[in-house]
Amino acid sequence: GMEGAPPPASPAGLSAYVAVSQLLGLTLLATTGAWLGRYRGGVAWHGHLQFNVHPLCMVLGMVFLQGDALLVYRVFRQEAKRSTKALHALLHGLALVIALVGIVAVFESHRAKGIPNMYSLHSWCGMAAFVLYLLQWLLGCGFFLFPGASFSLRSRYKPQHVFFGIALFALSIAACLLGITEVLLFNISDSYSRFVPEGVLANTLGVLLVAFGLVVGYVLTRDDWKRPPLAEELALSMDFKTLTEGDSPGGGS
Repeated sequence: GMEGAPPPASPAGLSAYVAVSQLLGLTLLATTGAWLGRYRGGVAWHGHLQFNVHPLCMVLGMVFLQGDALLVYRVFRQEAKRSTKALHALLHGLALVIALVGIVAVFESHRAKGIPNMYSLHSWCGMAAFVLYLLQWLLGCGFFLFPGASFSLRSRYKPQHVFFGIALFALSIAACLLGITEVLLFNISDSYSRFVPEGVLANTLGVLLVAFGLVVGYVLTRDDWKRPPLAEELALSMDFKTLTEGDSPGGGS
């Protein structure tokens, strides 16, 4: 049997890509902080700096944490599926909470300054990303985390869940790029074309966002890097299938 066999090691290259993704993610956060601190006056919940809470929370929640939540199944290959699943849901949930703080910050900041809300392409894409992300999280918890969904229902829903997970991550990054552009055009439109340091730094942040998205996307779409089902999971899902579908464990799958 498999009892004595050592657990299969991580595939070659996977660890390197995951390490690069984390390095990019931390550089992203540092660059966002540097931009807001150096050129936008810093971050505060009250007063005129409240707006800056928004980009910081969105990059942290909707990009970095969302990306890491997507990587959980590739990184924790030997841990029990249940705890991996719980960590996946927890990181997404944390990302949602942080993003919500960022959304509240921008609405409050606009209200204080008398600026209209929800008219720009950035706000439309960003709000769509957030609302769909929340929906995706609720559906994911309902189907995969809480008992009750049948095996066939789970397996039918899973491809949608996986696709929209990656699509919403891409949409979140796109919304960030639109947001960065908007801040630059509102604040330094007269000097942006002269390659001023703020413009270059913010553009660099945009490139880092794309790079992070590409590395995470590559790890997620490599078929041979997918998490292999552990022996006990295969046995379990077979028993589960038999119980719920009435199939014989060997046939009809």
